[in-house]
Amino acid sequence: MLEKLEFTFNKFPRTFWVVVGTQFIDVIGNTLLFPFFALYVTQKFGVGMTEAGIILGTNSFAGIIGSTIGGALADRYGRRGIILFGLVVSALSGLTLGFVNHFYLFYGLSAFVGLMGSAAQPAHQAMVADLLPPEKRAEGFGILRVVANFAWIIGPTIGGFLASYNFLYLFLSDAVISTITALLVFRLLPETKPQPKEKTESESLGQTMLGYLQALADRPFLAFVFASILMILVYQQMYSSLSVFLRDVHHITPRFYGLIMSTSAITVVIFQFFVSYFIKRYPPFLMMATATFFYMIGFTMYGFVTTVPLFIVAMIIITIGEMVGMPTSNALAAAFAPEDKRARYMAIFGLTWAVPSMLGPLAAGLVMDNYNPNYVWYIGGILCVVAIMAFLSLHRQLGSREKFQPAKE
Repeated sequence: MLEKLEFTFNKFPRTFWVVVGTQFIDVIGNTLLFPFFALYVTQKFGVGMTEAGIILGTNSFAGIIGSTIGGALADRYGRRGIILFGLVVSALSGLTLGFVNHFYLFYGLSAFVGLMGSAAQPAHQAMVADLLPPEKRAEGFGILRVVANFAWIIGPTIGGFLASYNFLYLFLSDAVISTITALLVFRLLPETKPQPKEKTESESLGQTMLGYLQALADRPFLAFVFASILMILVYQQMYSSLSVFLRDVHHITPRFYGLIMSTSAITVVIFQFFVSYFIKRYPPFLMMATATFFYMIGFTMYGFVTTVPLFIVAMIIITIGEMVGMPTSNALAAAFAPEDKRARYMAIFGLTWAVPSMLGPLAAGLVMDNYNPNYVWYIGGILCVVAIMAFLSLHRQLGSREKFQPAKE
């Protein structure tokens, strides 16, 4: 076992492991807070899930703008500076968010947090693609999933404990952890932006922004983004409406919700290496369809089951889909992207998270507040079926292209 771990470690460059380590620390801070955000809003301000969904949607809409700007800046100026900026702003704005006592002021600050905090996301993903050759990217993104989910074991467990005393402790802890991560990135992480193969005239920032037109004109890429949005629209319910659903419908406390989420993280930590090694042998679009199938089963179960053990079983099924789909989707996005526009493609790919974050909580809130809450999970199952069909269609159209072939041993 130790020899296998040593072999895995030596396959990847040192800088990649620095990225892995800093992300691990940062995700602990995020997972202390994010799973309990909807609970915090509904409890502190005495509002329903619809209002909480509007706040989450506002944050995500602002995040689309921030990510678009950040992707262009990362392609023009480099990845490292944008990542540092995102961490510092995350620490300061998140801390401020914890002290806001007026609901409508919370709206504006939430939008600002989304705008500034999302600017670094394309740079993170582009940096991994910079560091790894195509045949190692799925495994590399899989490793990032392992450490992120190892952080999920720690974060929600501590977060549930802190939330039971005072939600403010979540915001304070996240700010401290973001500051520590920024210091580590500053000291240990070099710039990874590829240098042009030929000396070219420097383009203006406006021309850099216009580079998005190539990504927006890439119809196969946009079809992949659309299918992924449908998939993630369902997946993200586990981070927003699921906690409120389990509390209001099944009387599950934050501690038990943290336990359910930690079960998912433990599953990833134990099995992600094996899954990443296994799935790289198969066509990536088929793997995306397979991942969505597991989402369909797992999330639909929440509309039917009523006990904690079955909630955990449903989460494990969802996690199998996560282990297959998350590293594959990142590797596919990198395969679509030209090298000189990698961060901008990753910013467009970021819509697969931003759009569901913007629309999903609000839509789920409207359903939960006005209809049978179980409808959220039934509708999710239908959306998964549509996404599965879209990924299968992409496989038929693009699967024969070399850059979408399974990795060679």
